[in-house]
Amino acid sequence: MQRWQGRVAVVTGASAGIGAAIAASLAKAGMVVVGFARRPELVEEQAKALAPARLVARQCDVSQEADVKASFAWVRAALGGVDVLVNNAGVINESRLSDGDLDGWRHMMDVNVLGLSLCTREAVTDMKARGVNDGHIIHINSVAGHVVSNRPGFLMYSASKHAVTALAEGIRKELVADGTRIRVSSISPGLVKSDIFSYGNMKELTPDKMFGEDYMEPQDIADAVVYVLGTPERVQVNDIILKPTGTRF
Repeated sequence: MQRWQGRVAVVTGASAGIGAAIAASLAKAGMVVVGFARRPELVEEQAKALAPARLVARQCDVSQEADVKASFAWVRAALGGVDVLVNNAGVINESRLSDGDLDGWRHMMDVNVLGLSLCTREAVTDMKARGVNDGHIIHINSVAGHVVSNRPGFLMYSASKHAVTALAEGIRKELVADGTRIRVSSISPGLVKSDIFSYGNMKELTPDKMFGEDYMEPQDIADAVVYVLGTPERVQVNDIILKPTGTRF
């Protein structure tokens, strides 16, 4: 991580869970971290606890293009621009394909797919404009982006994460074709004990039911992010799949 000292990382969905753990780990490793969140006050609380490590909160709803563009413009003006983007923001709504609710479907796609794409676009545009040729884009994906779940209420979420798998490889190929050395990686966790299951229209996929199974902690995913960023520039890590020990699928 030595080469990232003092450089700028943006972490979306940084107010809690995996995003908070990633933001803290990168700040402790010497990066200047901007935590995008709909609840920036939670990022600000964490920043106080981490001082003198540098973590800055920025209110941003990644599903809103105006928010995303304004937030990246602020990063450029205040900090000189972004060198690392960690697309962590994500939501899950329990919804069946045969009789699900359109609003729930749309919300997942707006955040998990379009929000991720908006942030990636703005980060890549900024890196290219500044001649940053060693930047890194990291998508926090899911095993649901590689395997279609047997849980009926989980399938639209799985579709959104399969899209993330395609988007990661797609932007990687675009950047190679453009002649850049900006790297793109995905980290695809299995079950992680976070608050994502505490929001949305959850009936069967409730925290008490999910966390009766084997699970990982947010720090496990943060450690994977630090590992990916620490690899030499000659190494392109496409995807890391992490599962709790004892997982049956």
